[in-house]
Amino acid sequence: MIIGLTGGIATGKSESAKYFKALGAYVVDADKIARALTVRGEPLLEEIVKAFGEKILKSNGVLNRRAVGEIIFNDYSKKLKLERIMHARIIAAISNEVSKKIKKYDIVINAPLLFEVALDRICDKIVVVYAPLKIQRARLAARDRLSPEQIDKRINSQMPMDEKIAMADYVIDNSTTKVALKKNVADLYKILKKDTI
Repeated sequence: MIIGLTGGIATGKSESAKYFKALGAYVVDADKIARALTVRGEPLLEEIVKAFGEKILKSNGVLNRRAVGEIIFNDYSKKLKLERIMHARIIAAISNEVSKKIKKYDIVINAPLLFEVALDRICDKIVVVYAPLKIQRARLAARDRLSPEQIDKRINSQMPMDEKIAMADYVIDNSTTKVALKKNVADLYKILKKDTI
């Protein structure tokens, strides 16, 4: 079984993925794959620098993710440009990892852009992690120390939550505590396992 796990920024996707992993699933993390593909010396990083300039690098040659964020969240055309450069390689890496593990594990693909890059097509079930907008904002402010304007830009750059929920098979509520989220994930995983029997 391949589970596509997605949601909005700061809704709790990574925490949910952690709980799925603890229950025995194999987690493929799109963000981690993107990071691995953009370390110093990787061809993808060179391609990104060619497109956006040396200003996106730290003094040691490492990608400055905050600088990239400032560029793409302030210019939609540049966001699309970055996505065109990155997505094909990320999808290929995810597909490769899934094919290696699918016989042994249930797979959870933790991908913020699951629908946007059509990864939902390889999934048996789609799970959206949901938190109200007010909670998303508070978590982003605490986690990333962003201004209200920066928070709005990040949230507004993503597919609206109601659209993701409309395409989901299941929705995990993460509007309260980590304990509640852990229980919600465990309850859902039991349901998903029954569906595959």
